[in-house]
Amino acid sequence: VPNALIFIDKYTQVPRILGPIVHCVENLERLCEDAGVKQLIEHTYGGVDNLRKDILADFFRHGFDGSGSDGGSCIDGRLTSSWNWCSKIEKKDYYPIFLLSEFQGFDGDFRR
Repeated sequence: VPNALIFIDKYTQVPRILGPIVHCVENLERLCEDAGVKQLIEHTYGGVDNLRKDILADFFRHGFDGSGSDGGSCIDGRLTSSWNWCSKIEKKDYYPIFLLSEFQGFDGDFRR
């Protein structure tokens, strides 16, 4: 039986996963202050609202699908699914938008 510290560590990973996603989707309007980026988002993704929905739908569809489950606890499988999604971010068609929103990774910005 795992001790409480193992579970605490698992739950501390959640903000590391969600933080960059939230930062990106919350800053889409700010990114559109640049005319070129606004045109890219409108032309490629159908606008800010569609892009936001696409990013969130993809994460919620695949980030909690249980694909990482090894028969362990529920949190293990869901966290592994989320980390699997994170590891494939550079293959997503919206990855350039993450980069424009100052995305550096899911392990946090250790320069601050």
